[in-house]
Amino acid sequence: MDLKLLAVFDEIYKTRSVSRAGENLGLAQTSVSLALARLRRQFNDPLFVRTSAGMMPTPHALTLVQPLRQALELLRVATQQQVLFDPSTSTRHFHIAMTDISHLEFLPRLMNQIVKQAPGVRVDILRIGGDTARQLESGDADLAVGFMPDVEAGFYQQTLFDQSFACVMRHGHPRIRRKISGKLFEQERHVVITAPGTGHDLVEQGLSRQRVARQVALSMPTLPGLGNLLANTDLVATVPDRVAQMLVRIARVKALPPPFPLPSFSIKQHWHARYQYDPANQWLRSTVANLFLEA
Repeated sequence: MDLKLLAVFDEIYKTRSVSRAGENLGLAQTSVSLALARLRRQFNDPLFVRTSAGMMPTPHALTLVQPLRQALELLRVATQQQVLFDPSTSTRHFHIAMTDISHLEFLPRLMNQIVKQAPGVRVDILRIGGDTARQLESGDADLAVGFMPDVEAGFYQQTLFDQSFACVMRHGHPRIRRKISGKLFEQERHVVITAPGTGHDLVEQGLSRQRVARQVALSMPTLPGLGNLLANTDLVATVPDRVAQMLVRIARVKALPPPFPLPSFSIKQHWHARYQYDPANQWLRSTVANLFLEA
């Protein structure tokens, strides 16, 4: 049962005429007759019978007119209603899953933009993990921003920027000056960051393929605190470029190209197909994307 059939039923009931119903609806008389035939099959009843007074409703049609008119009105409201999102007046509560890189790299800029455009919006940050895909599907998370190589079918994604790696160590490191050689890389003691989205596995795989052995002295599950650690020890960390640039800004450390080629990877924003056309989610995604287009 669609909007057209309900409109035909209502118009024939009001006009008592197939031709006048067609005129009022902007339909050819044959189209109205075909619609009436579908209605008759649907309800297994003639519904309207030709008489000297016009097309008169049958008893069954009389019982249908009120519920069908209510259904017609509901459908008209539903099809004419536009779902709008006005960031300036919204009090929407967004949940964004992020890796440490995303958290440190662009969250301040994102919040400045949101406060400017949508002062009533609230944002909760979730950590990307094994449950993130389910959270996106259920709506517990609106968006995930970071390195998620294992997302499944049913998700959309947009690349925000590409990442390579850099080696970071303190200024005044006693052995590493303006570059780090392969020999020094293998001799120095390293700190590795195992947080999701940092590309740790890519580094391990790249070094393994090249039969490079590094001496791991410390393993950390998160990025925060890494700058202070490196600035006050002789440890070396191999981290994504943007993380290295951020560490250089906040701590007395330097970033150098690694002595071995390492694979690059992409930081993306991910969302579930269910929310592809949600206006609020669309606004959030465009706000995130614009931060990197303008960078």
